[in-house]
Amino acid sequence: MLKPAPRYEGYRSYSYLREGVDYKSFALAPELGRVPSYAGLELTTDQYERTVRLLSESLVISTHEHPTRFPEEISETIDYNRHGRHRTGYEGLARSGMTVVFDNFMDGTACVTSHAGWKWTDIIADLGMRFSDLAHQDFVIKAETLADIRNAHETGRIALIAGLEASTPIENELDRIDILYGFGVRQLGIAYSEANTLGSGLKEKRDGGLTVFGRKAVERMNALGIVIDVSHSGDVTSLEVIEHSTKPILITHAGARGVWNTNRMKPDHVITACAERGGVIGLEAAPHTTLSATHPRHSLESVMDHFEYCVDLVGIEHVAFGPDTLFGDHVGLHHLFADHLSIGEAHGSVDYEEVEYVDGLENPAECFWNIVGWLVAHDYSDDEIRAVIGGNAMRVIEEVWDR
Repeated sequence: MLKPAPRYEGYRSYSYLREGVDYKSFALAPELGRVPSYAGLELTTDQYERTVRLLSESLVISTHEHPTRFPEEISETIDYNRHGRHRTGYEGLARSGMTVVFDNFMDGTACVTSHAGWKWTDIIADLGMRFSDLAHQDFVIKAETLADIRNAHETGRIALIAGLEASTPIENELDRIDILYGFGVRQLGIAYSEANTLGSGLKEKRDGGLTVFGRKAVERMNALGIVIDVSHSGDVTSLEVIEHSTKPILITHAGARGVWNTNRMKPDHVITACAERGGVIGLEAAPHTTLSATHPRHSLESVMDHFEYCVDLVGIEHVAFGPDTLFGDHVGLHHLFADHLSIGEAHGSVDYEEVEYVDGLENPAECFWNIVGWLVAHDYSDDEIRAVIGGNAMRVIEEVWDR
């Protein structure tokens, strides 16, 4: 694992306040060492040094993470969420090698019992609370412009792009997209499991596609400069978003249904349509999603089976990584919120052996170290590695944000 970024000075979330006095104290999962380090990579000295060099020098972008700490006791998560003060994992991020992280901001008060219940006021509270903490430190930059990303890369910091996994909280108010943009949100998903006013999610048995309001919302996102995501949208909705958008989109965290036949994965025609319009698919690693017949026990190798498939399908210039990890027991969280997630038997899943964690891609601190190590070990060139760990996603960001 990389040494801590030199610009990180040890800041901890909300340390300007009194824990246990100004806000409730929780025993949180550690950012480092919660599970054993991945032992599946056996790099030579030269490969190890090349991996470190690529991580140190390259623009590294995760298209989707939850870089916050969760309670050690999963049963405390709902109470933790209700307090709305999620702790950013600064120490873990400082060792991640990432330059840019797309951060999901729907984990706080908005995610207590149901994704369908995301409320506008809760989302505003989550954004404001997290941003208040970010404003008290100088390592993670709230990225709203291309200049912010370039500054982070040049100064050894991390650029954090605020995003929401679904646009459900805007309800039928188009101008709320502008308000989110004003608060600093630069990426929006269309729908999560359940359908909303924009389109259908993965949980729906019938996909009604992009609604009239959804088309207006896509147009507004294009006009403002917001990256659009369809990771949790239904197939018809995803395709219609891609077709209607005048800008390329990101599938920020998904995989290939041709590798693992569940609704949570994207079919070939959606991945291809995304690529043909200049978009990129970010491969995810949330527990029990990107499995494969070759590696049915979820690990780095399973995810890289999806990587190789997508590269063969649409070319290496349209593939990236959005591991979708967090600091804590992700499997336990999935059990806690099982009825509301886009995985499970009701959503077209197949049988699999449950793991305690995804070996090699357990949290944001380790993901890109192991991804780059795997790519080095499999003889990808420096240019190819730079493309998939950051360059491809940056191309989309530049086109969408540069108005």
